[in-house]
Amino acid sequence: MSQVWPTRLSFYRRKKHLVIDFDDGERFTIPFELLRLESPSAEVQGHGPGQKKWLKDKAKVVVTQAERVGRYALRLGFDDGHASGIYSWDYLRELGENGKALLKAHHSRG
Repeated sequence: MSQVWPTRLSFYRRKKHLVIDFDDGERFTIPFELLRLESPSAEVQGHGPGQKKWLKDKAKVVVTQAERVGRYALRLGFDDGHASGIYSWDYLRELGENGKALLKAHHSRG
């Protein structure tokens, strides 16, 4: 089970990002683009090592729905139709901590 717990989730459609506060006082702003590019779904990550798909042109994507999955995660839906990623609190924390580097890696492949 997750070591960190969110205390607040705020989705900003116009700014295209999620702000997430954790119970340890950390706060992260995660662009919707990164959430889509790093979706934990098999569609993006594949079914094993080396199968990750590097997506392009997701800078304008918007989160259209967020559904809680048990006590440990969220399922996010995007305006491009993708809705199969389940984002654990730990994974959202990881994206918050490493988001700039991950986006830079995606943009450098483009």
